Amino acid sequence: MTRSPLKAPRLVGTDLDGTIVRSDGTISARTRAAIGAVEDAGATFVMVTGRPTRWMKVVAEQTGHHGIAVCANGALVYDLHAEQVMESFLLSAHVGRQVAAALRDKIPGIAFAVERLDLPFAHEPSYKPRWDSADPLTQGPVEELLSADVVKLLARHEELGSDDLLATAQAVVGDAATLTHSSGDGLLEISAAGISKATGLAMLAAERGVSAEDVVAFGDMPNDLPMLTWAGLGVAVANAHPSVLEAADEVTSSNDDDGVAEVLARWF
Repeated sequence: MTRSPLKAPRLVGTDLDGTIVRSDGTISARTRAAIGAVEDAGATFVMVTGRPTRWMKVVAEQTGHHGIAVCANGALVYDLHAEQVMESFLLSAHVGRQVAAALRDKIPGIAFAVERLDLPFAHEPSYKPRWDSADPLTQGPVEELLSADVVKLLARHEELGSDDLLATAQAVVGDAATLTHSSGDGLLEISAAGISKATGLAMLAAERGVSAEDVVAFGDMPNDLPMLTWAGLGVAVANAHPSVLEAADEVTSSNDDDGVAEVLARWF
């Protein structure tokens, strides 16, 4: 049931990159003020992102938000103030190895990396990181990198776009794991079966006695789809992926034009 536009949400969940983070990597003063207004009104504000936890500090500092975040597409619930993981929902090493083997068999040229809970980001030599080059890196075959459970398995193909890679990979993997993407450059994100931004946000909402119809969620990419369709009101920014624009209850202005703040101003 879609929430009435006249009823203020009790919980606001929003993606970061491409949604409240602008193209230049900043968060505007208007958006920061909107976040503050949500919390001043007694509602809960939650950042819901595909980012690993180590990339959250700069966003928390920009927004002044030190509450709870859902990271790694729902795999981690993270306390921004304590900089501590509160809950984790990991992809088992066994399933990860099975998924990697099946994808390698069916998609020649695919390469893998892993996001790990207590260890550095790691990747195969053939995997070319785009934005992780400043992080401590470990290299090795994916079979060795999956010696323990991981936050996410990442798969990259240099010649396929993310939409094509996702469609092909889903046909191979089925329901053994959750597959999604948040970029167009041939990167696939693989989590434990059933884990998504929606599951992380729903857990936090339930802990606070908030039903889905009292939640508004914002996003721009396919990894936001479960969250947008679960929430009482799912809002896409104008720059969103076509599948998100189609699935959302409404579309607001782009991330560069403070679309999230524009919607929040209705109530806060």
